[in-house]
Amino acid sequence: MQGQHEPNARRMRPARVRRRGALPGFGLSLGWTLGWLGLVVLIPMAALVLRAASLGPVEILRLALQPRAFAAISLSFSSALLAAGIAGLIGLIVAWVLVRYRFFGRALFDALVDLPFALPTAVAGIALTALYGPNEWLGKPLAELGIQVAFTRIGILIALVFVGLPFVVRTVQPVLEDLDPELEEAAAVLGAGQWTIFVRVILPALAPALLTGCALAFARALGEYGSVVFISGNRQGKTEIVPLLIVTKLEQYDYAGATALAVIMLVLAFALLFGINVVQRWSRRSAR
Repeated sequence: MQGQHEPNARRMRPARVRRRGALPGFGLSLGWTLGWLGLVVLIPMAALVLRAASLGPVEILRLALQPRAFAAISLSFSSALLAAGIAGLIGLIVAWVLVRYRFFGRALFDALVDLPFALPTAVAGIALTALYGPNEWLGKPLAELGIQVAFTRIGILIALVFVGLPFVVRTVQPVLEDLDPELEEAAAVLGAGQWTIFVRVILPALAPALLTGCALAFARALGEYGSVVFISGNRQGKTEIVPLLIVTKLEQYDYAGATALAVIMLVLAFALLFGINVVQRWSRRSAR
């Protein structure tokens, strides 16, 4: 009897089905991707870290804490953080207008958002300088009011917001388009006002995308060079940013100083982006 039941039991066992990847040749594609990622990103970063290791942490801190270098680092990070916050606010408003309203010229306005992506950064810097210069279209009226934009930190901030704004708009816009309007209608039926609906219903759903856009804007602003170098004036200790100082040190064959600044920027940027990602994950869990 036992021998008769064994074949039936074997037939009843489900056959093991080998799961295949969603894409054909996943292993090869993954290896190719990791190879290019290592060649383009990891190897240059490793070379920078190895070059900095020859200096030592004490020497790196000494070079980074010099008055000129410290002023440039403080200016770059403070301007990038402030520009990311402003770009987040303006980008949220722009995305809201593009998604929730229909008006004449909307397609053109939507296309202009991507202009900083396609425009060379040097051209953007020249255009902003020609616009906000002391004797230019917007610069002259502002100068008469006592507000100087070009060759000041205000000009740097405007340039960084200009290059970072599209990241926020293009990150928030698709999430806002997919937002279910029935949630807002339900909140309105329950007696919630427009401001309450925005703060309690819409903003929590947009928070992860908004943080992502701000993080991308911050990363872009931190390493921006072309659009800032013209409008900043490059005044040492006042409007000199870190990328410009690194280029200056390389032109002066000060490779140690350039390496120290690059490593400091890499470590601080990684720490800030890591913190932003932690906050982003926490906001996603809270939204659920």
